[in-house]
Amino acid sequence: MRVRTGMLTVAMTVVAVVALAGCAATPGDGGGTGPGDTTARTSGSGFTNLPTSGIPDYQLGGSYTPPSGVTIVERDSTDRPAAGTYSICYVNGFQTQPGDARMWLRDHPSAVLRSADGKPVSDPGWPDEMLLDTTTAAKRSEIVDVLTTSIARCADRGFDAVEFDNLDSWTRSHGALTRAGNLALAAAFVRAGHDHGLAVGQKNTPQLGASGRKTTGFDFVVSEECVKYQECFAYTKAYGEHVIDIEYSDNIGRSWSSVCSDDDRPAMTILRDRDLVTPSSDDYVYEHC
Repeated sequence: MRVRTGMLTVAMTVVAVVALAGCAATPGDGGGTGPGDTTARTSGSGFTNLPTSGIPDYQLGGSYTPPSGVTIVERDSTDRPAAGTYSICYVNGFQTQPGDARMWLRDHPSAVLRSADGKPVSDPGWPDEMLLDTTTAAKRSEIVDVLTTSIARCADRGFDAVEFDNLDSWTRSHGALTRAGNLALAAAFVRAGHDHGLAVGQKNTPQLGASGRKTTGFDFVVSEECVKYQECFAYTKAYGEHVIDIEYSDNIGRSWSSVCSDDDRPAMTILRDRDLVTPSSDDYVYEHC
């Protein structure tokens, strides 16, 4: 994981397994665009993909009036989109939000991953988040049913797109989860997002390569620190300019101007403070290339 903001976890998000991804959308279905495309496209299903140019902002730590010139804003699903921008909705798709733990354990106990002694399995880095159990079709269906409420809320409030965090939860499951199970759930999320008129973004996970778009059906990427970790080409090769990258001020390790002059970075690259605070805080950082 790369950043923690209050009750949100923005995680590193795997080679797709076709058999379990099943009915995942294929490139072009519902308006998905390939790496050669240069403009956003509205689909027959009604969603518009992430634009290939613009200035993004990443507001998961709290909403505020976007800086002048910002055209793309990501906010939590409990928030509302920023008026006049292409708006991305954040949903924690593979782990529980801290405030929702009681609901999952009370109403959907079988959807929470359990250890051999029956205890919920928590993320080692963020113990207030439990891993969701993606091991069977029935469990995945239950998870999608629960989170469809959030997906529908994103659409009803006017967001244009959604991204599902913690795709890589299987790497923190001590072998209980698999990439295949997580990708099957991801494909179901893609279908649900498209059904609600939303483009769907891949979160991190450069090892997916083109399969994230071609097999799982993602439309764009939200990356964290791909410049820092030299991962950007994996995203831009697969998605062209449909990529947003967020670098963090506490880990950048060089001047911002040198990042912006890096030929390998996505066109839409921004710098934020680690906690994604609002401008009212002295710790607030926001820059764009």
